[in-house]
Formats: sequence, C-alpha cells, structure tokens
Amino acid sequence: MLSELKNGPKVAGVKQTKRAIGDGRAVRVFLAKDADPRVTEPVEELCREKGIAVEHVPAMKELGAACGIAVGSAVAALVH
Repeated sequence: MLSELKNGPKVAGVKQTKRAIGDGRAVRVFLAKDADPRVTEPVEELCREKGIAVEHVPAMKELGAACGIAVGSAVAALVH
C-alpha cells in the first residue's frame, strides 16, 4: 500500500492534498490514524464527495517516511 506512495508522484500535507483533490489529480488519499481528527475528517469527507479511495495508515511517522520527509504527515495523496 505505502510502496505506491514511496515510488509514485505524491503530495503531502492537508493543503497540498486538498488542492490535488480539488484539481482532480488525487488518485488515492492516505490518512494517518494517529492524526488529529479535526485535520483528517474534512479531507476524508472531501474524498467521499469526489469518490476518491482512502487508505488508513497506522502512524503519521510512517506516512511521512513513505513521502520521503523527515517529519510525520497526517495526510498525503498519490497523484497523477
């Protein structure tokens, strides 16, 4: 699941992910289970509205590492 994110084109963070969803570039969105729901729930709702698949990742640290960044990430998206 995260190998696609590691190797493919991606964006990390709420702002970038929301922009990718709005632009129709997001293929799949990844949400960290340990992130603040106030951050992740609006993104998850937007994905439901747009019909974009959502994957839940156990930890922000794991999601950040998959994105190649040194800090955790609450939200990331695989884009095309």
